[in-house]
Amino acid sequence: MEKQDYYKVLGVAKDASDRDIKKAYRKLALKYHPDHNPDNPEAEEKFKLAAEAYEVLRDADKRRVYDTYGHAGLSGQGFSGFSGLDDIFSQFGDLFGDLLGGRGGRRSRGPARGADLRYDMRITFEEAVKGTSRQIEIPRHKRCGTCDGSGAAPGTEPQNCTTCQGRGQVFHQQGFFTLTTTCPRCKGAGVTIADPCKTCKGTGRERTIREVTVKIPAGVATGTRLRLRNEGELSEGGGPPGDLYVFLSVDDSDVFHRDGADVHLPLEISFVQAALGTTIDIPTLDDEKYALEIPAGSQPGDRIALRSMGIPSLNRRGRGDLIVHLKVTVPKTLDDQSRQFLEDFARHNAIQAGSVVPTAPNTDEPADDAPNAQA
Repeated sequence: MEKQDYYKVLGVAKDASDRDIKKAYRKLALKYHPDHNPDNPEAEEKFKLAAEAYEVLRDADKRRVYDTYGHAGLSGQGFSGFSGLDDIFSQFGDLFGDLLGGRGGRRSRGPARGADLRYDMRITFEEAVKGTSRQIEIPRHKRCGTCDGSGAAPGTEPQNCTTCQGRGQVFHQQGFFTLTTTCPRCKGAGVTIADPCKTCKGTGRERTIREVTVKIPAGVATGTRLRLRNEGELSEGGGPPGDLYVFLSVDDSDVFHRDGADVHLPLEISFVQAALGTTIDIPTLDDEKYALEIPAGSQPGDRIALRSMGIPSLNRRGRGDLIVHLKVTVPKTLDDQSRQFLEDFARHNAIQAGSVVPTAPNTDEPADDAPNAQA
């Protein structure tokens, strides 16, 4: 199914301010909130879509990628929307609490998910251009091997919480709304543990180092954020794990200057090569030389654009350009023969143009009007 335009989803203009975007989302979130539309799949889908649009447009980096490359650019960064309502409530819990006067205004859907983790990764310019995979080590928790994640000592079991009857949430009636808050006794787990496991102290988790493979698509840039679902921290209450966010920082190139998907290459040529034209092998992003033809009569600052030889776009539809900037160099010193050639060249051009080029006086012979040196 074709993705809808996020600006149209929220009903805002493309130059809308952050305040206007938040105001539009709050209005839609209140209108289509599941607690206001029980057993209404259509309202739930609109609720999810509004949250997806808000998540993109409120984030300056995501919004810039979306404005430039559309939905395909976001997928290249690892963003594909929310997996479910719990994901949305976890992300915007404070906003929903403000809207509905409680902690999210949602019905219990099980224990809270685990915390998200962040990893900062530095990659080379070449890796950003071509894409790569990296193995990284993430400190996080795993299920406790002693109690198998129950949190209870071996031979015992957790018991349903008597305050919330195992739901993890308690309900309150406030006017026309039914509000929910996390159970104060079990902290949302739905169970209590009388005899905690000595290994994990009742949390059901142990500290470990997990190896994760990060696939980096071609065309990423500094600031690109990759999302690895369910690779974050485990939930203490047995809920789904959080996500791992990898923030990329790309080194500069010693040869090229990057501008989005385009790359710029300065190229020095002599004034003779500029005048007569020539062919020069230049480096490319594909590690192969390219025979660049310099047209005769090229001027300093001229640019030659090589189409589709730049950086792959994140949406995987084409590449940017390789733009060569010509820098014409002039020799600072000349030998006698070179100077004579240039003087002849200048004299010839002047004759062709109908003007006269003055000739430097010969200091070896006296001028006609020089005084007689003889007595």
